[in-house]
Amino acid sequence: MAEPSPHYTVARERRRSGNSIDDDGKLEEGATTLEALDKNRITDITGAEFDDPNLDKEHIAFDDESPYPEVRSAVANTDDPTMPVSTLRSWVIGVMWAILIPGLNQFFFFRFPSVTITGIVAQLLSFPVGRAAAAFLPNWTIFGVRLNPGPFTVKEHVLVTIMATVGWQSAYATDIIAVQRVYYGQIYNFSYQWFLVMSTQLIGFSIGGIAKRFLVSPPSMIWPINLVNCALFNTLHSQQYAGIGTRGGISRERFFVYGFMGSFTWYFFPGYIFQALSYFSWVTWIKPNNTTIAQLFGYVHGMGMSTITFDWSQIAYIGSPLATPWWAEANIFAGFVFFFWFLCPVLHFTNTWFAEYMPISSRTSYDNTGNEYNVTRILTPEATIDLEAYHSYSPLFISTTFAISYGLSFASITATLMHAFLYFRKQIWVQARRALHEQADVHARLMARYPQVPEWWYLVVFGSMFALGIISIEVWPSQMPVWAFVLALIIAFTYIIPIGMIQAITNQQVGLNVITELVIGYALPGRPVAMMMFKTWGYITMAQALQFTSDFKLGHYMKIPPRTMFGAQVLAAVIAGTVQLGVQAWMFTNIPNMCDPHQKDGFICPSTEVFGAASIIVSLDQDFSSLKDKLITVSLVFFFLVGAVAPVIPWALSKKYPNSFLKYVNPVIFSGTGLIPPATAINYVPWAAVGFVFQYAIRRRYFSWWTKYNYVLSAALDSGVAISIVVIFFCLQFPQNGAIGAETIQKWWGNTVPFSGADGIGRPVRSLAPGEKFGPLTW
Repeated sequence: MAEPSPHYTVARERRRSGNSIDDDGKLEEGATTLEALDKNRITDITGAEFDDPNLDKEHIAFDDESPYPEVRSAVANTDDPTMPVSTLRSWVIGVMWAILIPGLNQFFFFRFPSVTITGIVAQLLSFPVGRAAAAFLPNWTIFGVRLNPGPFTVKEHVLVTIMATVGWQSAYATDIIAVQRVYYGQIYNFSYQWFLVMSTQLIGFSIGGIAKRFLVSPPSMIWPINLVNCALFNTLHSQQYAGIGTRGGISRERFFVYGFMGSFTWYFFPGYIFQALSYFSWVTWIKPNNTTIAQLFGYVHGMGMSTITFDWSQIAYIGSPLATPWWAEANIFAGFVFFFWFLCPVLHFTNTWFAEYMPISSRTSYDNTGNEYNVTRILTPEATIDLEAYHSYSPLFISTTFAISYGLSFASITATLMHAFLYFRKQIWVQARRALHEQADVHARLMARYPQVPEWWYLVVFGSMFALGIISIEVWPSQMPVWAFVLALIIAFTYIIPIGMIQAITNQQVGLNVITELVIGYALPGRPVAMMMFKTWGYITMAQALQFTSDFKLGHYMKIPPRTMFGAQVLAAVIAGTVQLGVQAWMFTNIPNMCDPHQKDGFICPSTEVFGAASIIVSLDQDFSSLKDKLITVSLVFFFLVGAVAPVIPWALSKKYPNSFLKYVNPVIFSGTGLIPPATAINYVPWAAVGFVFQYAIRRRYFSWWTKYNYVLSAALDSGVAISIVVIFFCLQFPQNGAIGAETIQKWWGNTVPFSGADGIGRPVRSLAPGEKFGPLTW
């Protein structure tokens, strides 16, 4: 059990002053407001050296608890250090999942349609496997290790799940290898592939020792997405929760079962039987061939102003709206409305950047005939750009939303640094000198009893992965100098803390993929392989570091010993990357016509196609300035300035108006819409609407219900859809090469109408006559 906190608490102060607090931790009538308390004492409670937008001033009233009700609603404030965690069965099960799930995901990564076994699926499947191991393994002791130390514990479940999910997605660098094989005819041995994948996947882990101090230990770094996982872990294992109060009603366990079954069953309709419920672009059905209506109201290639969907997978496409704080959702929604519902249509229908010759929303790059850009026409045999061929072919064009997404990425890069300087500089300075046991909340003090990971462990990871990176670019013809490798790591390491702090409080990550593309495009023009490598080390190093840190926060909440966490993550990442490379090599060797657009089994490699095209697009950066129409590049570069200036305005005004909404303005207003395209309003407007209902309306009016059920409901809806997707794919879509229901279910109106008409085929507002071209006459 946790010992009483030596730190000041609001509850204690209020009791001294005669005020009372209800079971939800909310001030009763007549209680003193939080504003009347000393600011330094509030900082001591929250550990936030900034005006924390997540701090709920009406529900900060616990002596020995997290000051954040979101955390109290999902995480227990006790720990049992004797509970088994690093058991033989947990490591064996974890390694099995680290082989199976990444291997399956890599296999289907190259197929369309595809299926992904997500982290929450692994979390659910690990539970019955662990329970079965506890029930059937003999109670033997081998070399001093017990095979079956008793019931499968929640800590074992957390460890298994982390091993199953740390490498569940296809390693980013495997696409480099696939593009080299498919586009550039470069097939190198397994050593090169393994060195490249290990270096890109693991070098980010080396910064974990530094990042933990700033992103895991402080209670203000709540990492909302982990609260859903914690709620599910504790629900499955019937753990006690904090912050529920005396709320009655059904148990969380039963509530989860009802939510899961409802979500699982319902998804069969929008996911398979009646897909129009998912892409409910009802306005386009009235006049399906009207291109203007398609551009504005369509969901496939339009702006999605129909704004209706009955599909939770669409609503939660950018993350569960029940996990993201409402103020962050409001930022993202405001950014979406201005940039995509106002600015994009204005630019598009004024034919800026020749936009009307393309769909308003598409990730495809186009040539001046309106067809997809054929990158193979401008490549030399050495896999570099042939500028003469480029000038005789076509300039490269992108859709309006694609162009705006680049601009917003530029703005988010400078806005993140400026925001971190204005708001987090004191927090960073204080945390740099503060030990774990000095943190403000109970969870840090409970974790302080466990031995921490030695700094030299991180140095070993960095040194070994840095060496593998040097070998992979020097021994094989990568077109990438060592200084570029070092520069990519500098970019990644510079942004880990600022981006991590924003992600930890908003549930949204700022991507470095665009800025790394821009840097290498100008630094090493015409070298697409070097571009892919630079982008991967610059972007994925940061992303992997934050995934590592997020998992550590999950372990922090669930009280997993840090050294065990570190070992599990590193081991699982090595296994997952190796398995994925093996699966990929087998596929290219044994599946005929792999990555061909007409491959008979659907292994057309859509992601590899996009990744390869991007390597060409960015490699042409040095020639963009020669276009007569420079408006696109000039306009987008100005977004850097916009991002640098924008955070200063609300920060300065909030000094004069400290109680205004201005403190909630955040760089996610630029970065939150980073998934557009292919995402549209169908993924943002319903998401914000559901978030408003649960994270604002219900949270304010029915706080006790929200505390008990909100995160459990999110876990139930997410996991129900995830399991349903897997069942539909393996039972109805994958068998017989998708022939099941081909003449009935797949071809009826409800499954064809969303993908037909001008929206479905991406018909532009302005059509070209045969042989006609658009764009500048010379480039």
